[in-house]
Amino acid sequence: MSVDGAIVIGWGELAIATVFVLVTGALSLAMSLKLEKDLAIATVRTYVQLMALGFVLRWVFANQTWWIVIALMLVMVTAAARVVLKRASDAPAGVFGSAALSMGITAFTVTFAVTALVVRVPTWFEARYVLPIAGMVVGNSMTGIALAVERVFSDMDSRKDEILALTSLGATTWEAARPSVRTALTAGMMPTINSMAAVGIVFIPGMMTGQILAGADPLEATKYQIVVMLMISAATAIGAIASVMLMYRKRFTAEGVYLEKGLRSEGRNPH
Repeated sequence: MSVDGAIVIGWGELAIATVFVLVTGALSLAMSLKLEKDLAIATVRTYVQLMALGFVLRWVFANQTWWIVIALMLVMVTAAARVVLKRASDAPAGVFGSAALSMGITAFTVTFAVTALVVRVPTWFEARYVLPIAGMVVGNSMTGIALAVERVFSDMDSRKDEILALTSLGATTWEAARPSVRTALTAGMMPTINSMAAVGIVFIPGMMTGQILAGADPLEATKYQIVVMLMISAATAIGAIASVMLMYRKRFTAEGVYLEKGLRSEGRNPH
């Protein structure tokens, strides 16, 4: 059955698609990978979370108000900040606020710039446009931000002797940390740059694929996808820079002394 040019997937077809997961589980068993439990949990979560999202969005689209849209964006930002910190396991204590702030700056700035200047939605809180775009901005920039945060702290640890020498000679925390900041920002932005270089040749992106499957003209779908790729690159750059600049200082004491691992375990970090 098709609706407005799109073929509707029924529950039976959805069950058939689950066979792909069963095949993956069988391969895991055959190769003794011991991933069957994780795969099963991930599959159940995929069903539950996405179905719940579908019902929530259906309700939001029918009853949208500006505060509901903003509240959902804040939920996205908070969840993304938690993921960033989870992936950056060596991040200092007390940096959740910095992660949330950097994600918030990224999400709100890029999302509303796109909806106001590019898509030009008639109402600034039009949920059908704002929430999907915000989701793409937060979800895609989150990976780059997490990479940048993890790299800045790991690189600073690998350079600890150099940093200690620089600060002992009077260098500021920024002068000592700057090479690590550059390394971190490069690491955070490279996946997005590589994706932009390969798009349309190596793979067809998700949004473009979805619009084509829904019956949209391929050229029009291409225009939307270009906007998406460019906004993701901007979001990743803004988020990575904001997060690293907000966080790198937390590896130093208020006096500018670099906190080595032994000092961190003693709770000497005032931040």
